[in-house]
Amino acid sequence: MTKLGAGIIGLRMGYQHLIGYKNNPYVEIRGICDVDKERLNQVAEEFKIEFATTDYRELISRPDIDIVSVASPDYCHLEHATEALKAGKHVLLEKPMALSLEECEEMIKVSRETKRKLMVGQVCRYTPAFTLAKSLIKEGTIGELFYLECDYAHNYEHTEGVGGWRKDPRREPLIGGGCHAVDLIRWVGGEIEETFAYANHKALRDWPVDDTTVAIFKFKDDTIGKVLSSIGARKPYTIRAVFYGTEGAIIAENTSPEIYVHQAYRSEMAGYAAIPVNISHHNVTAEIAEFVDAIVNDRPLEMDGEEGARTIAVCVSAIESTRTKRPVKVKYIS
Repeated sequence: MTKLGAGIIGLRMGYQHLIGYKNNPYVEIRGICDVDKERLNQVAEEFKIEFATTDYRELISRPDIDIVSVASPDYCHLEHATEALKAGKHVLLEKPMALSLEECEEMIKVSRETKRKLMVGQVCRYTPAFTLAKSLIKEGTIGELFYLECDYAHNYEHTEGVGGWRKDPRREPLIGGGCHAVDLIRWVGGEIEETFAYANHKALRDWPVDDTTVAIFKFKDDTIGKVLSSIGARKPYTIRAVFYGTEGAIIAENTSPEIYVHQAYRSEMAGYAAIPVNISHHNVTAEIAEFVDAIVNDRPLEMDGEEGARTIAVCVSAIESTRTKRPVKVKYIS
């Protein structure tokens, strides 16, 4: 079997991609790229990779590379992803897909024109706690879903990123980090039609953007949802979701070894279960397995560019609401 050649742009989050590719039987890592030479050399030595460059163009021009992971800072995604697609590579793009809908639209256009696969890395869809919760909801364990909420709580105070990319004023935290929570409730709850949101700027006052946003969502089937996105939360990083149904509720967290299921019985007594799960809150290995399988078997991706753009559309609408102080209909790319 001829293996697919993989290249990785950006070796911090991209480090998890390296592990995922290394563990995949259909892939061979053939190149890496990072502007930090020290980091580049360390990773090249650790993974025994012969080709390492600080210029992503050199990486994507290699004919032995078939797939490229783009794990660079958010504002580089458009350039790196579109150029890799134009070079004939399939692209796995770290979240967020982009910082604007216009950038998303351009990536989708190029993916269609080049007939190359474009996948957006929303790892909550591969987190064991959340995949189990969704499966139980689909089976009807808690009845009909009527409300769901998710908190993305992270403290960016000392994690500005190399060169301060996280602190860039173009990077709205609801898009850059909070898209995890938005995508999760979309994945479980379905189509979002409208949002109303508030934001403030009290936790990280020296940052150029609002640090906390609370957004309420109306789904197509009248389910209601809520997302809290905070990059100034003085607590350990977590993504926590609660799902309420007509017959019970589920609590799931990406850093917890259990999910909690509450069921209502015909008597007045409540049923309760703590179900063990693996803690793998950045399960990039499973994400890569999905990506590679879609390429090998030439099948559609669930988390393709169109789906990634729909999550960004919801985030953009919520940010618009924080500024207009009015409900906003979600404007999806047609």
